Amino acid sequence: MPHDENKHTTQRPNRPVRRRRPSAVQSASYALLYVVFVISISALLAAVAWFAANDMLALNKPEHSATITIERDDSFGDVVNTLKDNELVEFPMLFRLFATVTSAKDSVSSGTYTLTSEMDYRALISGMGKNSVSRSEVTVTIPEGYTLNQIFALMDEKGVATIEELEDMAANHDYAFDFLADIPLGDPHRLEGYLYPDTYTFYTPHDPKYAINKMLVNFDYRYTDEMAEDVANSGYTLHEILTISSMIERETDGGDRENIASVIYNRLDNPSYETVGRLQIDATIAYITGKEVTQNARETLDSPYNTHINKGLPPGPIASPGMNSILAALDAADTNYFYYALGDDKVHHFYHTYAELSQFIASQAIYQ
Repeated sequence: MPHDENKHTTQRPNRPVRRRRPSAVQSASYALLYVVFVISISALLAAVAWFAANDMLALNKPEHSATITIERDDSFGDVVNTLKDNELVEFPMLFRLFATVTSAKDSVSSGTYTLTSEMDYRALISGMGKNSVSRSEVTVTIPEGYTLNQIFALMDEKGVATIEELEDMAANHDYAFDFLADIPLGDPHRLEGYLYPDTYTFYTPHDPKYAINKMLVNFDYRYTDEMAEDVANSGYTLHEILTISSMIERETDGGDRENIASVIYNRLDNPSYETVGRLQIDATIAYITGKEVTQNARETLDSPYNTHINKGLPPGPIASPGMNSILAALDAADTNYFYYALGDDKVHHFYHTYAELSQFIASQAIYQ
């Protein structure tokens, strides 16, 4: 008989696959690994938190200091990178977060600061503020007889402010001093003669407006009520007295201020004398040209500061006079001198007439 496969084939039912349960030993191993993993992650997080806390609170850091400079156009990110580069912070992102949360980013000011690794985040931010005691300072001595251009160049060199910033403030800021009330804005040289020569301490950098104001405050302090009364009695304005003082300062050999003042006043007060009211002071020409004065400049320079061809005072001061020169302008010697010249002995000699002056010049090797 034929074999009927369909009839005699029996199908086995599908049975679920039984997985072997882990043994108790395996379960314990898994649990142990999980515990070790959790402990490791916790330890790692704890270590990170510990190091972050040390950085934030300035704990356990090697002691060192660093002087950093923040420029006016630096971003806060630039500041943070500078701190990182100088090993003052280890976690820049954390420092950024702290500064953002505490709203301290805007308190950071441009300048040069001396910071230490002992300063925590809050102290670092405070240490980079406008009024920080960590802000670096520079001492600037302005010599008597310096022009405004020389003063601003010196301040630029010392890192106080740029020449352009100082000129802008000198020209356009209306400083609240009575002695400047009648001087119009627009030209930085409006302050020529009023920036009192002295030794100053400035931040690096210093707000140019306040740097200039510091010098003007010093002038205001030095300009006493007694001096103001002397100016009022002199027949000249303060601006004119400072103009005379500045010429004395630029011409003096150090011990002849009162005599130079007498020559200036004698020429101004006696326009009919042989000097015909011309001061003929080389320093006023040098103020304009910045060069050694030549005979050609004396005869041809078209400027109100050319006192060889123009009568009377120049338009304004040609330098910042010291107090001795200001006092000499207020109390000139009583002489009949109209001329003076530097001799071979490096001091000025004074004469009444041009003939006397010419005879002296002919006897000096310096003029040969």
